[in-house]
Amino acid sequence: MNKSNRKTPPPIYVASGGKGLAGNNMVQSLLIQYPNNNIPVIIIPGVSSEKDVFNIIKEAKKTKGLVTHTFVNPDLRKKINQLGEEHGVRIIDFMSGLASYLDEQLNIKPLKHPGLYRKMHHKYFDRIEAIEFTLSHDDGMDPERLHHAEIILTGVSRSGKTPLSVYLTMYGWKVANIPLVNGIQPPKELFEVDPKRVFGLSIGAPQLIAHRKKRLMAWNNMDNTVYIDEKSIREEIRHAMFIFERGGFSVVNVSNKPIESTANEILNMMSERFAFRGRRIESPYHDSRTGK
Repeated sequence: MNKSNRKTPPPIYVASGGKGLAGNNMVQSLLIQYPNNNIPVIIIPGVSSEKDVFNIIKEAKKTKGLVTHTFVNPDLRKKINQLGEEHGVRIIDFMSGLASYLDEQLNIKPLKHPGLYRKMHHKYFDRIEAIEFTLSHDDGMDPERLHHAEIILTGVSRSGKTPLSVYLTMYGWKVANIPLVNGIQPPKELFEVDPKRVFGLSIGAPQLIAHRKKRLMAWNNMDNTVYIDEKSIREEIRHAMFIFERGGFSVVNVSNKPIESTANEILNMMSERFAFRGRRIESPYHDSRTGK
């Protein structure tokens, strides 16, 4: 049967007191064993009350869907299992069996805190999230989301934006980089973000020419003389400096400097500006009043 003609099966709901990542991973690890399936998976995070549970059951009953859950709170586990039975909604409880076993073996009351594993391993998860963000915002990609970046690097081609971005992201920073090309206006979002988070990479013409020659040799394209023409390169550098000045960006000279030194210079400036002495700062979207 043609995939486009298949009827969409009922959804699988993944309910969780946290973000739903564990439950979704369990569902997806099994679904992948059924190629070309078209079962919708709907994650419902942050479930914290019996009212939330009832609404899930109500929606699942309407769509004839299946509800899976990973509640660490035994009261919510009991309630959703009970409501599922009462309303004829099938429930898959990922936690009860193991939780009951641990209760018997340890004789310790559980903390009932959803997302506790993620909180205890937040540095690891922050790093993974940062890596994903940085890779998806390399070389000017997705400029519409530039305001979500914690650090923004900009500069001419081969000034070291990508390797520096990757280095910074290994410390958990969300980094975007924007290339500057003479004759092409940079995205407007570059001038809308907080300039204290934007760093212009300055590089001397001789070193830039050397870097570009290496790239052309790797591409087997030494005929591209404009890319390594000294006059053109010096004009590119002047144009980049104009952009840095226009935006009020911090200029960081990367000529003949190891990537570690440049990264430390940027992080020191970030620490001074945002009164944070650790390796990371809060996201620019973080509201200290609400914690969101």
